[in-house]
Amino acid sequence: MSWGFLRDILSGVNKYSTGIGRIWLAIVFIFRLLVYVVAAEHVWKDEQKEFECNIRQPGCENICFDHFFPISQIRLWALQLIMVSTPSLLVVLHVAYRESREKRHKMKLYKTPGSMDGGLLCTYLISLIFKTGFEIGFLVLFYKLYGGFNVPRLVKCDMRPCPNTVDCYISKPTEKKVFLYFVVVTSCLCIVLNVSELSYLIFKYTIKCYLERYNKKKPLPAWCHLQILKAYTLHSIIQSVKMLISSEP
Repeated sequence: MSWGFLRDILSGVNKYSTGIGRIWLAIVFIFRLLVYVVAAEHVWKDEQKEFECNIRQPGCENICFDHFFPISQIRLWALQLIMVSTPSLLVVLHVAYRESREKRHKMKLYKTPGSMDGGLLCTYLISLIFKTGFEIGFLVLFYKLYGGFNVPRLVKCDMRPCPNTVDCYISKPTEKKVFLYFVVVTSCLCIVLNVSELSYLIFKYTIKCYLERYNKKKPLPAWCHLQILKAYTLHSIIQSVKMLISSEP
């Protein structure tokens, strides 16, 4: 798989990000994308061929592999990496829309098309919410599909057409477990960074709104009310995630 397009998207949004966003980008590039391309793909290469059961009943190994690995872990991670990165495309598209609008009207409509205010700020906050949601969603999906974050050495299978309960062995379980923990930790770190950046931006521009109100004696602009609403929404999302995690067995 070629990751050049994803790299270009992330590089394009880097100049509109905050300091926390650039840290997130560095983690995605170095600790996720490069690790995935350089090492992880080779660890899970031909994983179905290396899955062995102590019986040669035709179809038994295939059924058991499909039962314990309904979705290939490496493909699920690739999908996760794509889904958590593409919301950044919203910011690039918004800036491109501003630039094209200025060219169409042949006049200066914005201080700078990439300035983080108004509509672009809302787009950036929405992209952060989507990235956080995708990260949490994929972690929960992985936990549900595989019954936790673990790679066992031995699994027992009694699915038909296996004549009885058979022992099946997963190749390189320790190495796969190390990469699995690495992916989970980096994913959790990205969630913390996204929530931190979201909280920072909402707090920063909410304070800015109130300062403008008291300094200029003007009512709050509409986009300030939107920031306050987003702050309440963020609090609701965090509480929902806490309830979801606490309800896990």
